[in-house]
Amino acid sequence: MAASLSRPLHLRLRGGGGGHRLLASRASTSTAPPTPPPPPPPAAAAAGAAPAPSGARKEASAWSKLFLFAPGAITFGLGTWQLFRRQEKIEMLDYRTRRLEMEPVAWNETASSAVLRDPAELEFRKIVCEGDFDEEKSVFVGPRSRSISGVTENGYYVITPLIPRLTDGSSPILVNRGWVPRGWHDKNIKDHQILDETSESKEAVKKMDEKSSWWKFWSKQPKSSPEIEKPGKPPVRVIGVIRGSEKPSIFVPANEPRTGQWFYVDVPMIARACGLPENTVYIEDINEDVSATNPYPVTKDVNTLIRHSVMPQDHLKYTFTWYTLSAAVTYMASKRIKTKKVRL
Repeated sequence: MAASLSRPLHLRLRGGGGGHRLLASRASTSTAPPTPPPPPPPAAAAAGAAPAPSGARKEASAWSKLFLFAPGAITFGLGTWQLFRRQEKIEMLDYRTRRLEMEPVAWNETASSAVLRDPAELEFRKIVCEGDFDEEKSVFVGPRSRSISGVTENGYYVITPLIPRLTDGSSPILVNRGWVPRGWHDKNIKDHQILDETSESKEAVKKMDEKSSWWKFWSKQPKSSPEIEKPGKPPVRVIGVIRGSEKPSIFVPANEPRTGQWFYVDVPMIARACGLPENTVYIEDINEDVSATNPYPVTKDVNTLIRHSVMPQDHLKYTFTWYTLSAAVTYMASKRIKTKKVRL
């Protein structure tokens, strides 16, 4: 009996103690200051940010599409430009062909003055001139290669002043006589060196003899008579085409007139080196009357003057290449845009 009464009393005492604890905890929480809520995580802040306007996204998408199609448009334009270049090249080659088929023009005072006034007036016209080559002032431009039966040989272009014999006011001209092998060039240089040495020695001997009184007393200089003079050799007849200076690439070195090294044709510079005016006319010999005993120099073929480094058929190849590249790039751009739409 006593045990049964003591158990509810014990439970009541424990419950009363818990109530005191609960009251104490409520009092402490009510007196403490409120703590601020923790900041939201970065992901939540980003998610809560205001979304970008739809107009800006559409504008960015349009610019990205234009950027993808830009390479195709550029390559298409380059292909179209090659078609225009092809038409210009056809007209240029027709112009050269018609000019070369005209009758040759005699080189005289009238032709000389016409060329000096307007060099384009006789451009790609055949010129016939006669005179004597000044071999001592020859200029060798090169090296230039020439293919003969599949074998490539290095050589030079030899340019020599032609002095007219007629006193009709025609001026000297520079003639590109054609291609010569390297051995011919070296032999020509040695011959000129020997000729210079012999002429200098003869001059020295003549001066020494003239100083001697015995030589002055006994010797008599023979007088030249036009009746006993031997007839001179006939003048050289040249048929050529008026041309201009070459435009060297960035890989071609500069000419060195002092050392006699010429890598490209610069007409004013060559004319100064030969003692001629800078506006001297320059022609390329196309005479096909080549002697079997003296095959050099090899004159240029007329067809080489008509040809160009890039012919019309080459422009067609370039056009096909650019158009093919444009189609491929445009196809890749369209596939890229379709893939983006499927993902969305």
